[in-house]
This record gives sequence, structure tokens and C-alpha cells, in this order.
Amino acid sequence: MDKLEIIKHVTLAINPKYQDWVLFKNGTYIIFDDISTVKDVKDEAIQLMKEFGPVFAGGSAGDFSVIHLNSTEGWLVSGHGYGMYTYVHPSELDNETPNDLEIGLYGRSKRNSDGENPEIEHINNSINL
Repeated sequence: MDKLEIIKHVTLAINPKYQDWVLFKNGTYIIFDDISTVKDVKDEAIQLMKEFGPVFAGGSAGDFSVIHLNSTEGWLVSGHGYGMYTYVHPSELDNETPNDLEIGLYGRSKRNSDGENPEIEHINNSINL
């Protein structure tokens, strides 16, 4: 999937009342409740990703939940960071009927990649919309 496709899927996956979010290269995004209170969105998003993105086995960073989407294909994998989710598209998995464990482990690995090397792909900002 290219960048625009991922942005489309993530936009459809997010509750429309949340218009402020930052998407990272591997599909992890962070929702901001009120972006107008954030001094520098890029710096804040990268700081949060570095803090909550990396996965450490045996701790809360390894925990996840899988959300099955209705408005678009795929799933969201949540972790221990508030407002942090990772989008997983069905084409990313080898199994045509993956279970939540497979989806969650894959999403968690994507979040870990974003946490170890955070690269912002897109900032959705309601102030500039």
C-alpha cells in the first residue's frame, strides 16, 4: 500500500470526532484530543512514539487489543499509549483469516518499528482543515 492508501484507511478507521492525529511510516498513529494546546505537534508526536512505541516483552508495552473495523478493511491494534493505534491491512498478513493474536502481534511489531525509528508520514490537523 502506498502512503495515500494508508491515510485513507486510517481516516476511515478513526472516529470522525477526532480530527487531530499524526501518522507514522509503519501505520501507527496518535490521536490528539486538542491539538491547539500542543506547542509543536511533530516534536510531541515523536516524543510520545519514542516513549510508548517500542515493545518490551513482559511489560505493558507488550500488551495489545485488536479492534475489528467496519468503515474500512483491516484492524486497529491498540497498545499502552493513550490514543495510539496501529493500522493493519489484510494484505499485510499471510493468512486470509487471521485471528486476533496474529493481527495483534503483527500490529505490535509495526508499532515497535515506528517507536524505534519514528518517521512522520502525515499530520491531520483540524485547525488547518
